[in-house]
Amino acid sequence: MADRAQDPRTAPPIRWGILGAGNIAATFAAAVNAHTRAQLVAVGSRNKDRAERFATAHHIPTTHVGYRELVEDTQVDAVYIATPHSEHKEQALLAIKAGKHVLVEKAFTRNAGEAEEVFAAARAAGVFVMEAMWTRFLPHVYALHQVIDAGEIGEVINLTADHGQAFTFDPKSRLFDPALAGGALLDLGVYPVSFAHDFLGVPDAVQAVGQLTTTGVDGQISMVLSYGDRAQATLSTTMWAKTPTMALISGTEGNIVVKGSFYAPTSFHVRRLDGRVWDFDQPGTKGLQYEAAEVARRVAEGATQSPRMTWDNTLEVLRTMDTVRSLIGVTYPGE
Repeated sequence: MADRAQDPRTAPPIRWGILGAGNIAATFAAAVNAHTRAQLVAVGSRNKDRAERFATAHHIPTTHVGYRELVEDTQVDAVYIATPHSEHKEQALLAIKAGKHVLVEKAFTRNAGEAEEVFAAARAAGVFVMEAMWTRFLPHVYALHQVIDAGEIGEVINLTADHGQAFTFDPKSRLFDPALAGGALLDLGVYPVSFAHDFLGVPDAVQAVGQLTTTGVDGQISMVLSYGDRAQATLSTTMWAKTPTMALISGTEGNIVVKGSFYAPTSFHVRRLDGRVWDFDQPGTKGLQYEAAEVARRVAEGATQSPRMTWDNTLEVLRTMDTVRSLIGVTYPGE
């Protein structure tokens, strides 16, 4: 991979509508305002007061109560969907029907079948759609690909990554609610799974063990993805403890330690078997501006997909997570 992460400020301007006014939407809005040439022109929420507070905080001129009004707003070029996973499919379809380009928070949908419906609609409408897996667009991830593609650590044999956060149990929280597709995997585990897919591709076999919360969603999962004769990815996720959130990529000629949080802008350390060591140092700035810039660039060129996060990439990750959920016994209402 010869290319590098481009400065988000060089991306063409685009007008965003924010669907949902929660914490991740606030992080996205702040990143877009601070680090891109894009405009935040509208926000939609089911709660009027929440929408107005969000608009004031992020200098957004237009608020909508409800989502249909947002996606039909003629000011809006692209819609960023930042609601619970259970809502993603219907809201993405709503935006696509209105002719809008769409960026959908990860996990893209509850399962691969729902994602296929969204991509079929996007294909028919000719609009751009992408999963907001921001990690794939960060400078250190581009650099990791360059190091590995150059053969610096030889053949990759093992990839290890974890993502755990300590959440207080609350049965009313979306994280613990099956109806909102809660659980560790779709919210946290999607990062290590997508990271493994990015560097090793689609696994030949998936193994998983896990424990469920009293509400029936996954509280903790350990996974092993197998590739060919000897490559493996060992991944874990939990809602019950704060883990180091690091990644380790080991090959026949050396290894790379990616500092926590591996999925956010960070640094990594390369150690070769011949004794040579070096570091990639990345300032710890917020990183959602990189995915926003990717959308703007692809929309400007008339593309419907990003080559770094294609529709097939999203489907492949979801199929792996579907398999993991089937192994540990997690299903969501309505699936």
